[in-house]
Order: sequence, then structure tokens, then C-alpha cells
Amino acid sequence: MGFDLLFAVSTVPIILGALGMTLLVALVSCVGASAIGFLFEMLRRTGGAIGLAVGFVIDFIRSTPVLAWLYFLYFVLPFYGVRLGSLTVGIMGLSLYYSGYLAEVFKAGIDAIPKGQPEAAHALSLSRRDTVLYVIGPQMLRNIAAPLGNYFVSILKATPYLAVLAVPEMLGQAFDIASETYRYAEPLTVAGLIFLALALVISQGVKHLERRLLASDAR
Repeated sequence: MGFDLLFAVSTVPIILGALGMTLLVALVSCVGASAIGFLFEMLRRTGGAIGLAVGFVIDFIRSTPVLAWLYFLYFVLPFYGVRLGSLTVGIMGLSLYYSGYLAEVFKAGIDAIPKGQPEAAHALSLSRRDTVLYVIGPQMLRNIAAPLGNYFVSILKATPYLAVLAVPEMLGQAFDIASETYRYAEPLTVAGLIFLALALVISQGVKHLERRLLASDAR
């Protein structure tokens, strides 16, 4: 049974119908992973027992597969009375998993800031909050624009994992079509091409942002 182009085209509207859910999961997970990752890095920099504990958590997260987090949140937590919807579990799982990697990205971005900058902020009697928001934050974001964008693409490409939780994202829709028609090549190819197009668009946006940041530094 060969590849049926007409059938593949007919699956496009159905799979695209789940595009909004896919983008929603990716966007919220990106925000969640960034917030948790930045919090982890700030806590790790406090040193002491808290810093060591957070460092261990970051290494633990990065050493476990994303599916382990999804299965744990979805199948294990109910045994302890915590029941979450599949969409909530999917977003939480992706956010927690990628927060470990983004914590390392934030670490590299902060380490690249000249040490005199925070010292100057301290000399000006800026609070720790103001130092982070107005001194460290803007310079850090300029340093990590490219790797941060790459991880956002990775989060987008990880949304198909949520198909195992019956979240109606694009790959899940493709599998539904395949299970009903017993034709896998066409819907999976269409889903793959849509993911490729989305990843390319985001990658080009990241490159454009990086060029603008470099141009602003050169002024």
C-alpha cells in the first residue's frame, strides 16, 4: 500500500485543528520552564544547604527522561490523593523537565556578565530584587537569547509526548486518524511536516532577535 497523497491532504485540516492546543501547551510550558529554571538558579546561587539541595534537584531533573515525569505525575500522584487533568500534567511535566536545562542556560548567561556589574549595583545600594531586575536580568537575556530559543523549539517538539496522556495535540490527532484508517504514513508525515514548519519559523525568529541584540550592542 503506497503513500496516498490525496488522503494525506485530507488529514491536514483535522491535524491542524489541534494546532492551537499544541501551541498553547508549548507556550505555557516555555513560560513555566523559564520561571522555574530562573528560580532554581537564583536559589542555587544563595549557596549553603539550599544551594546544594537545588543543585541536586537540577541534576536529578536533567538525568531523568521526560516520560518518567509525565507518568509519575499522571499515574503515581493519584495514589496519594492528587489527581490532575491530562493537560495540567502535560504542562507541569514539560515545565519541570526543561526547567533543569534552562537553569543551566541562566547560569551561563549570568556568569557571562562582568562581575563589576553586580558590585556596582551593590555600591549604589540597590536591593537584590532591583539588581536582578534592572542589572542582571537584561544583560542575561541578551547573553542567552539563542540557547533559550533553541530550548523553546525543543519544548515544542516535545509536545507529542502528551499523546500518551490523551491530550489532543497534533501527533495525538494523527494517531487517532491512523488507528481509524490503518494508514500511518500519511497522517504522521503531515504532523511531522507541520512540526518542521513551526520549528523553522521559531528558529528564524530567534535568529532575527539575536541579530537585533547584537546590533544594539554594537551601537
